[in-house]
Amino acid sequence: MPSSRPDNRLKIFSGTANLPLAKEIACYMGLELGKICIKRFADGEIYVQLQESVRGSEVFLVQPTCPPANENLMELLVMIDACRRASAKTITAVIPYFGYARADRKTQGRESIAAKLVANLLTEAGANRVLACDLHSGQALGYFDIPVDHVYGQPVILDYLASKMISADDFVVVSPDVGGVARARAFAKKLSDAPLAIVDKRRQSHNVSEVMNLIGDVNGKIAVVVDDMIDTAGTIANGAALLRQEGARAVYACCTHGVFSPPAIERLSGGLFEEVIITNTIPVKESFKELTILSVANLLGETIWRVYGDSSVSSIFG
Repeated sequence: MPSSRPDNRLKIFSGTANLPLAKEIACYMGLELGKICIKRFADGEIYVQLQESVRGSEVFLVQPTCPPANENLMELLVMIDACRRASAKTITAVIPYFGYARADRKTQGRESIAAKLVANLLTEAGANRVLACDLHSGQALGYFDIPVDHVYGQPVILDYLASKMISADDFVVVSPDVGGVARARAFAKKLSDAPLAIVDKRRQSHNVSEVMNLIGDVNGKIAVVVDDMIDTAGTIANGAALLRQEGARAVYACCTHGVFSPPAIERLSGGLFEEVIITNTIPVKESFKELTILSVANLLGETIWRVYGDSSVSSIFG
């Protein structure tokens, strides 16, 4: 953490989507969250009023666009607009979880690329920069016409796993699908250069997948399944069942974003997993005994410091 202390030109405000995380970030930075009033009118419209001056300030707005995605996204847009109209010098949207990130390409005719639309909305509202955590795909970075600092929850999870694992020979990192191989390979390399396995599946429809085959050896190993998010948990639960069938002695699920749409909790707590490890980019409403939640507050706080101080962000990740 930089030794210099902030002045009143740096301000952090939080939306309502994940206030505990925003408070942790502010605590790490030695700051108080900015005073802001956010409420809903009777018809559901969102009202935002900044309750302190931001004129000439560099403002950071912490708001994941997690479920309810549309509500939280609109709230963020109104917050950005309020800061712009209050003459903030710069506005950075800190989005720990970027909703609509999976709609990043057309897989069929007449589909929307909603990730690009959301990027345009943030820019048009008045954001000067975005700080996002573990976007679903790297190509989404190109959808923004403003700078994007892309950080990863991976170091937080790696540190935790390293404290649990005795030898690299004991475990194998598993990608739950072919599309996540690059992510899993990078994870395996940093986790003592562990071996890699891939679950090959065919997706039948949205949120429905069928596991077909396993590429790699997991027999007698601790399988660490790595993904960017867990939504309904269909993919990762089917993968875990296959890993157990192929002789894995334990299965750990690791992801940055625990979306946990029903019936995710039932699938994850059904005995397939030794542990489900996520971060707090999204607030979890229902816990279960296998769940471990790690905080990315220090990581995001350090990134904000570096953005504010015009220093390198990528060096955080080596």
